[in-house]
Amino acid sequence: MASGDLTHLQEGAVIPFGGDRFTTVPAELAEVFQPGDHLHIVQTTGALLHVPAAVREAVREQVDAAVAAFERLRTAGTDPVHAFYVAFADALADDGVWSQISGANAADVARAESLGRSTTRLRVSDRMREDMIEGLRGWAAHVQNAPAADVVSRVEHDDWVVETVAAPLGVIAFVFEGRPNVFADAAGVLATGNTAVLRIGGDALATARAIQDHALRPALERSGLPDGAVRLIPVRERSAGWALFSDARLALAVVRGSGTAVTELSSVARQSGIPVSSHGTGGAWLVADSTADPVRFAGVVRNSLDRKVCNTLNVAAIVRDRADELVPLLLAAADEAAAARGGVARVHVARGSESWLPADDLTRTIEVRRAEGTVAEPRATLIGIEELGTEWEWEETPELSLVVVDDVDQAVRLFNAHSPQFVATLISEDPAAHARFRESVNAPFVGDGFTRWADGQYALHQPELGLSNWQNGRLLGRGGILTGADLTTRQTFAHHESADQHR
Repeated sequence: MASGDLTHLQEGAVIPFGGDRFTTVPAELAEVFQPGDHLHIVQTTGALLHVPAAVREAVREQVDAAVAAFERLRTAGTDPVHAFYVAFADALADDGVWSQISGANAADVARAESLGRSTTRLRVSDRMREDMIEGLRGWAAHVQNAPAADVVSRVEHDDWVVETVAAPLGVIAFVFEGRPNVFADAAGVLATGNTAVLRIGGDALATARAIQDHALRPALERSGLPDGAVRLIPVRERSAGWALFSDARLALAVVRGSGTAVTELSSVARQSGIPVSSHGTGGAWLVADSTADPVRFAGVVRNSLDRKVCNTLNVAAIVRDRADELVPLLLAAADEAAAARGGVARVHVARGSESWLPADDLTRTIEVRRAEGTVAEPRATLIGIEELGTEWEWEETPELSLVVVDDVDQAVRLFNAHSPQFVATLISEDPAAHARFRESVNAPFVGDGFTRWADGQYALHQPELGLSNWQNGRLLGRGGILTGADLTTRQTFAHHESADQHR
């Protein structure tokens, strides 16, 4: 069997994928592919992902630095790591430093707006700044109070002992959407002796560079840690993420975001033999049963639609015998959340559930503020049951789906079949119903109140490195919130009393 280097692509060439399917090379890809470039084929979709040689080299340099830093970090001890977190937090708390970061962010926002892109998650704020500082100080305290050796288990024999201890994992790669605060969150990997390489969405690159140049690097230098301990890939091209996630030296690939980009990145990592922690599609589900308290229900809806992030309420399932009462409360609470942003809510109704809407909701139009501007759309539209899995990526106008069900069991079946299997909450006064719900719903995050609690720093007082859903299967031995404390492997150590021990 012959093999060799891929130096060119021919238009129309057949590329097999998935074992029994194929795609063909388009003309534009064949034209730009050069020697030294890489091509990745997503085995689930057949997407052809082109990585130019220059992007590969830029990524390789950052991974090289992180690998070298990991070797040094393993023997650095905890004092420099503690000093790093303190210095990083102090830098972000410095008004002069923050003015540099906010200035870069203003440029990022202006650029994104000129391209018609969403800036909701891109903008830095005082609250974001406070959360970053709080998270870093939390890691400083964690490092300072951590035991010298994290012994997971100990087995004693007659004249020898075996201990299993936690050990650093290695180089952790992050690809995340344009949320600058995640740049500070990712520094949490140092708490357990790991290093990080980060690729941020191109819209936030200038902000991330400012954080790196004015806060992160000075903190690394001041603490005596290697410069490669946390590295930012300095290119905007999307292909940098594919190049990063195909580097076999990575110990873990973490993907934040949703949609096709996450699917492609996760596929590249898995096909390269790299473990993945990925989110996938977002959107929380709320189920109200026959015993649901109407005041609690309305409050949960309103507070779960305060802003669009992954754990925002996306689908409401209401049992039929309470629909006359609760559907109007749902719409009113959603409109209250929208009114805080200067509008009314956008609703998608599963076919068969439309009779519970006001008569004119399917015909009247409202103003909907999208990333590209304000547009006129129907207040409500009909969707198929299979579309309940759609995540509504709204900008300023809260948007959600509604389905009326026979009972909670039907709602659970719909969740398990059509949702991204992420966040599920039940509004019920019946303890037995909650127990059955927890047992039957296939979600890593299950609650009995508002959906936006699913967040590492908010729920666990630890900076969150990523949320994982069960869209691609359940997780092995960990919860859906990934934090720096999770990033360890296991090392088994044996101590022998006797030189004559044998088998």
